[in-house]
Amino acid sequence: MDKKKLIEELVEELNKYAYEYYVLGNSSVTDKDYDKKYYELVDLEKETGYKLPYSPTQRVGDVILPEFKKYTHKARLWSLDKAQTLEEIREWHNRNVKFLEEYNRTSDEELPPLKYILTKKFDGLTINLSYDENGVLITGATRGTGAIGEDVTAQVKTIKSIPLKIDCHDFLEIHGEAIMTTEAFEKYNSEADTPLKNLRNGAAGALRNLNVAETAKRNLSAFFYDVGYKEGAPFKTYMEMLNFIKTKGFPMDDYIRECKTLDEIQKEIDYIRDIRFDLNYDIDGLVIAIDDIRTRELLGYTVKFPKWAIAYKFEAQEATTKLLDVEWNVGRSGRVSPTAILEPVELAGVTVKRATLNNMDDIARKGVRLGAEVFVRRSNDVIPEIMGVVPESLEGTKEIEEPKVCPACGAHLVHEGVHIYCENTLGCKPQMVKTIVHFAGREAMNIAGFSERTAEQLFEKLDIRDISDLYKLEYEKLLDLDKFGPKKAQNLLDAIEKSKDCTLEAFLYSLGIPNVGVKTAKDLVKRFESLENLEKATFEELVSVQDVGDIVARSIIEFFKEERTLKVINELLSLGVNPHYEKKEVLESPFMGKTVVVTGTLENYSRTSIKEKLESLGAKVSGSVSKKTDFVIAGEAAGSKYDKAKSLGITILSEEEFENMI
Repeated sequence: MDKKKLIEELVEELNKYAYEYYVLGNSSVTDKDYDKKYYELVDLEKETGYKLPYSPTQRVGDVILPEFKKYTHKARLWSLDKAQTLEEIREWHNRNVKFLEEYNRTSDEELPPLKYILTKKFDGLTINLSYDENGVLITGATRGTGAIGEDVTAQVKTIKSIPLKIDCHDFLEIHGEAIMTTEAFEKYNSEADTPLKNLRNGAAGALRNLNVAETAKRNLSAFFYDVGYKEGAPFKTYMEMLNFIKTKGFPMDDYIRECKTLDEIQKEIDYIRDIRFDLNYDIDGLVIAIDDIRTRELLGYTVKFPKWAIAYKFEAQEATTKLLDVEWNVGRSGRVSPTAILEPVELAGVTVKRATLNNMDDIARKGVRLGAEVFVRRSNDVIPEIMGVVPESLEGTKEIEEPKVCPACGAHLVHEGVHIYCENTLGCKPQMVKTIVHFAGREAMNIAGFSERTAEQLFEKLDIRDISDLYKLEYEKLLDLDKFGPKKAQNLLDAIEKSKDCTLEAFLYSLGIPNVGVKTAKDLVKRFESLENLEKATFEELVSVQDVGDIVARSIIEFFKEERTLKVINELLSLGVNPHYEKKEVLESPFMGKTVVVTGTLENYSRTSIKEKLESLGAKVSGSVSKKTDFVIAGEAAGSKYDKAKSLGITILSEEEFENMI
C-alpha cells in the first residue's frame, strides 16, 4: 500500500480510537494495540515527511512559543449576567414572559412558549475552536475581551478529547470550557515542585503557558456547549445546536435539562448544589438559557450580556483568609499532624475556621507561613485544605516550626517518611483513647453505649493501656467513673461480654490495621477465611485480593510482624473473644462477578440490605460509576450516577427489573 495512504488510514483509525476513549469512555482497542499503531504512524511520518494537520502526533510537542498571537473571533463570546437568588431568576423570567406576551400580541408569527435549557457552569477557561470547510481544527483561542482572544492552538491540541478533524463542511466556531479534573489536579500536584492552588488556575495556567510540554503535563479536559458561528443553515433551537455538537464528536457534559417553570428550575438548582462536590471537576453554578433561537434573537443583548440567558452562581468553594495559628494533633496511629487555625471565612455556605495542612513537606511546598493570607478550598464536605499562599501577604509573617516532642504526652517524636510520630503508644492519651473508641465502634466490636468520654475516663482513672484491658474491667471500679451508676456500669460490662462473639471481619477491622477499612476487612476474610491464614499471607497473596494494592499489603504484613500486635491478639483470644467466619453460599446469578452501583431510594431495601443481597449474589458493590461498572440499580431520585451510567451506556435496572433477574 502507498505509504501516504497508510498514514491517512492510521490517522483516521487512531482519531476514532481517541474519540471512543476520551469522549465515549469505551475503547474498542487495547492500550497496547493503540500504542503499536501510534508508533507505526510516528515512524511513517518521519520516513516520508508527510504529516496531516489533524494527526494525533500533532497533539503534544516540546515547542516553546515566543509569544501569543491575537485572534479575532467571528462571533463575540459574551459573558453572562449573574443571579445568586431565585428571586433574581424570577425577575429575569418575568421580563422574558412580558416580552413574549407583548410580541405575540402584536405579531403575526407567534413565538413558542418559553422553555429553558439548563447546563452546568464550568469553572475553567473559555475556549473558542475554529474548523475550516474541510472540518480540520485550524485555531484554538481564549475568550479574551470577547471580541479578540489569544491564539492557543498548540496548547488546545494537547487536550486529547478535542477532535482535530470533524465531519462538517461549513466554517465553524464552537465554544467550550477547558477544565482540569480533580484527578488530574491531584496527580500533577503529587509530582510538582510548586503545587497548583486550584483547578481553575491549573487549566488557565496550562493554556496560557508558552511551554506546550508543560500544558500537556496538566492533562486537561474540555466540555463544549455552544456554536458561536456556523456558515449554512441556522439552528432553530438550542437543543438542536447541542445535538449537532454531540454528533460531531465533541465532549459534552451529560447534564442537560429542559425546564418550563420556576419550580422546575429551583428543583434542578437544588439537585446540582447537592451533587456539586461529588463531581470530578469544578462548577460554580448553572446556566439557564432560552431554547428557541428566534426568541433569543428578538430579545437581543445589553452592552455586556445576552438577555436570553443568565448564570445562577453557587457559593464560592474557595476563599482567602488569614492563617492565625497551627495546632498539632495526635491520631490513633501516633501520627502528629498540623491543623490550620483560620480567621473565620464563609466557604460554600459554611463558616470555616480550621483546615488541614497534611505535613511539614506540604507546608514547605506551598510556602505557608503564620500570619499569611492563604487560599482555602472545600470539597466533598471534608475538612477544608490550604492550597497555597497569597504572595503579597508574606511580609512580616513567621515560619511554622515543627514540634520536637508530642503535644499530648511530651514524648520525643520520630520521622517516618514525610510524617512525624509519637511512639509512646501506651502512655499517649489521644492515641489510646482513639484506639479504644475505634475498637468499640459499631462496625468493629460494636460495644453499645461506648463513647469517647468513657474511653478518656478508662485511660485516666482505670489505667487502661490496651484494648484487651476492656475485657478485664470490674464492676466496682466502673462505679468510680463520672456519671456511672450501677445500671450504666452493668450495661457496659454486658455489652463488652456480648462483643466477644463477633465476626472475623469485625474483629479484623477493630484491630486498626493501617489502611484497612470495613470493606477491605471483608475482602480479606473472604479470601483467607481465618486469622491464622491472614497472619501468614505473603505479599503476592495479599495483592491478589480485589482492591488491595502495594501500600495496603505492606501495611498488613508490617502490622502482623509487630510483637505487640500478636501479644494483643493472643490476649484477646485468651479472654474469650471468639471471631468466627461463616462461609456464605453464593447463589448462581447474573450478578456473579459483576460490579454494581446503587443510586437513589429503593422501596424494599435499605442501603445496607441491598448491599448484602448483592454480595450474596456474588456481586461487587461500588460507590461510583466507571467504565468497569456492569449494572446500575436506580431508585427514586437517582442522581448524577444515573446520568453518568446513561452516558457510558451501562445497563440501568429499576428495582423491579433487579428483582425479576434474581
